[in-house]
Amino acid sequence: MQDMAGHTAGDPLECYSIPIVLEKDADIDNQGHAVLEADGKQRYRCGFRIGGGIDQDPSQSPQGYPDKGIYVTYIHENSAASRCGLQVHDKILQVNGKDLTVATHKQAVEYIRRKPVLKMLVYRKGVPQLHKTGGNPQFQSYNQYSQQYQQQY
Repeated sequence: MQDMAGHTAGDPLECYSIPIVLEKDADIDNQGHAVLEADGKQRYRCGFRIGGGIDQDPSQSPQGYPDKGIYVTYIHENSAASRCGLQVHDKILQVNGKDLTVATHKQAVEYIRRKPVLKMLVYRKGVPQLHKTGGNPQFQSYNQYSQQYQQQY
């Protein structure tokens, strides 16, 4: 079944993706002590919130997203997310190689929480569309845009 953007979940997505590496901040309490998870491991904060997922109805999205993708809905000031260049309305395509185009909201949240470093591919509206050159569509990185982007931030 195709979503409103004309993409079928699980099919290759033809668009430029922007590589972003987010190194999470260690979570500390008011006294400056490390906050630990139930298993005793350090807890980390990434500094952003997400919305969407294949189990969500995009017509109910307050942001008006066109499909069931995972979108960045909020970025905390001075957070790891703000420092790495992630932006509100970015569509998260992959995290550490995991395809989030076919993830439920809960699966995406759990996967994002797993690792202290997130190697993401995101789609950002306004990035030029791919020109068909034959072959199968696949995730591609638009290096020129990425280099300009890194210089700005």
